[in-house]
Amino acid sequence: MSDAIDHPVSISPRLLPLLPLRDIVIFPYMVAPLFVGRAQSIGALESASEGDKMIFLISQKDPKVDAPEEDDLYRVGTVGKVVQLLKLPDGTVKVLVEGCWRGQMHSFVPSDDMLQAVVEPMEESMADSSELEAVIRTINTSFEVYIGLSKKIPQEVSATIAGIDDPSRLADTVAGHLQVPIADKQEVLEIIDPSQRLEHILVLLEQEIEILQVERRIRSRVKSQMERSQKEYYLNEQMRAIQKELGGQDEFKQEILHFEEQIKKKKMSKEATEKAQAELRKLKMMSPMSAEATVVRNYIEWLLSLPWQKGTKDRHDLLKAEEILEADHYGLHKVKERVLEYLAVQALVKQIKGPILCLVGPPGVGKTSLGQSIAKALQRKFVRISLGGVRDEAEIRGHRRTYIGAMPGKIIQGLRKSGVKNPVFMLDEIDKMSTDFRGDPSSALLEVLDPEQNNTFSDHFLDVEYDLSQVLFVATANNLQTIPRPLHDRLEVIRIEGYSEEEKLHIARCYLLDKQITAHGLSGHQVQFSDRAIYEIIRRYTRESGVRSLDRTIAAVMRKLAKKALLEGKEHNFKVGEKQIQKYLGVQQYQYGVREERDQVGMATGLAWTETGGELLTIEVTTLPGQGKLIITGQLGEVMQESAQAAMSYIRSRWQELQLESDFYSKLDVHVHVPEGAVPKDGPSAGITIATALASALTGRPVRKDLAMTGEVTLRGRILAIGGLKEKLLAARRGGITKVLIPVENKKNLVELSQILLKTLTIEVVSHMDQVLEFALTHDETVTPD
Repeated sequence: MSDAIDHPVSISPRLLPLLPLRDIVIFPYMVAPLFVGRAQSIGALESASEGDKMIFLISQKDPKVDAPEEDDLYRVGTVGKVVQLLKLPDGTVKVLVEGCWRGQMHSFVPSDDMLQAVVEPMEESMADSSELEAVIRTINTSFEVYIGLSKKIPQEVSATIAGIDDPSRLADTVAGHLQVPIADKQEVLEIIDPSQRLEHILVLLEQEIEILQVERRIRSRVKSQMERSQKEYYLNEQMRAIQKELGGQDEFKQEILHFEEQIKKKKMSKEATEKAQAELRKLKMMSPMSAEATVVRNYIEWLLSLPWQKGTKDRHDLLKAEEILEADHYGLHKVKERVLEYLAVQALVKQIKGPILCLVGPPGVGKTSLGQSIAKALQRKFVRISLGGVRDEAEIRGHRRTYIGAMPGKIIQGLRKSGVKNPVFMLDEIDKMSTDFRGDPSSALLEVLDPEQNNTFSDHFLDVEYDLSQVLFVATANNLQTIPRPLHDRLEVIRIEGYSEEEKLHIARCYLLDKQITAHGLSGHQVQFSDRAIYEIIRRYTRESGVRSLDRTIAAVMRKLAKKALLEGKEHNFKVGEKQIQKYLGVQQYQYGVREERDQVGMATGLAWTETGGELLTIEVTTLPGQGKLIITGQLGEVMQESAQAAMSYIRSRWQELQLESDFYSKLDVHVHVPEGAVPKDGPSAGITIATALASALTGRPVRKDLAMTGEVTLRGRILAIGGLKEKLLAARRGGITKVLIPVENKKNLVELSQILLKTLTIEVVSHMDQVLEFALTHDETVTPD
């Protein structure tokens, strides 16, 4: 290495061998070893060695270029001297070069053997000032800090830098040791003025110091975390050793490993996976026999046992689904149609939120069993929970894990039982929940049964979100009035009305008889039921809208036949008719209303709806000498009493049309009575029947015996709509009624009724009470009521 470098002013532009550099910038006064492998570069080194050893060292813009052209090189480089050259066995060359002065490429001279360039020296301007001295001192101080932070620069360099007085040499020496990008170093090399170069280097130096300080803080933080982890590992190992000495460690360790494997395999939500892993880490720190470990173990088992991703594929064959629904249940067309619509939409959309159906109807019409048929038609699993008598919110949302014996709610339990995330989930008797100090379960169901919220359902026990949006919820209820309004609003209500006698006969023939015959060990050819026998059971031994009591009564008959078969021989055949029913079942349990034998004054036939179906309702009115009192008996509710008062006011307002004296009411007491006084009665639909009986009693004109009516009456005689039309018409037909008067607003409901029912009854729609009196009152002579 030379002790002094010739000043470039004395050197004119000259042609020099050119050595393109990758990922390095050589500054004046800098000594650096280089490994050279490209043929043209080796040629340039050999040419320089054979001459005055001078070579132009210039950096490439892109180090990936193997054969650089003029545009691939920067314009400013360093003229250097080849200090030592060593050829290696693999053909490459190791060279030690020393930078001498800055040079600018004037022209590029390529050849096959080597690259050359005409290099023009760059003259530096020197200016001493107090500001320059301040910059030099600042750089010396900052560079010492930089060396202290950087582990890549030896401490001896600091002493070397401190001994340099020349500003230009100081700038180049510091720049050579900075760990900055090549572009930044090249920018320093191209600055001719030493003062500007020093200021630029100072900026780079401060930036690097700031970066190194951040790196040191990060390393310190990571190191402390690693030390803490190592400490925890050491303590865990000690705890394992102690537990192993105490025994039982192997089983606990196997259990931990099993949980770890299951968590990795189980495709849970991200939140559930993180929760399970956190709980498992807590479990590792606990004693296997501690109470808390049992709670954590139980919690992890619940998370792993839930069906987070597993589901069944729905049946998209609508004809097959319809066939299954028809085979299991007779009638119920609205429900079947809704299920088929759901299947059709899902087949087109592929993924829709599960509907929230609510089947409302009287007991025994097949609401619960219909849920099983829906699951069968969809090819889904079926889960049923009964909500009757539930009064604790925790039954729905679960208990928090702070309580002893805590467990998830019935919803999560049902999903675990089904093993899939998209079962048909039946909420039976949803109208029979109640509330006490433990909370309101109906309010907890608001989230479960809301398609917009139940995809993030949170059970208190799990404390993580679970997606219920793919569950098909089917609720059942007998009475919508007891369901809170917000919950009612979330339900898609489908009403299931009671069965007619013909429908019950069909159900008994196609479903119940075969089931009970098989259940009692008999065969189909042994037992023959006549239609009259089934009708006798329906009319005289059951009173219901459904078929549950009918099924139970048929089972009672089958038990009699089974006993008789054993006594008389198993091959004995039985024909069951009306007389046999009376023999087997004893005294008739119920009487159904029948029409009157003849037209009578002050007696009209109405129609009533009950939970067990429709009934004929007889209204009796008689007049007595008195002072205008209206007497109402028969255990009538407030609404029905008001209907009687409204009917009386209407009759008084029509005294001229009815050919009555204007003050007739002041001379008479009117008594309205509804038989079967022990049975409570209420509702407005008997209004026109009461008005008709009043008109008959006051005018002396009999009411037709084959006529029944239903409707609410106003003071002006308008007739308003009623409910339960199907059940009322069935009761009229069963009682021998041939003509029925209904409100005109109920005409739209006739399309939902069977043609058999409509053909056997003459149905007249009326809008005013005058029309009712025209249909109801005859013109015969007065007939005294019995």
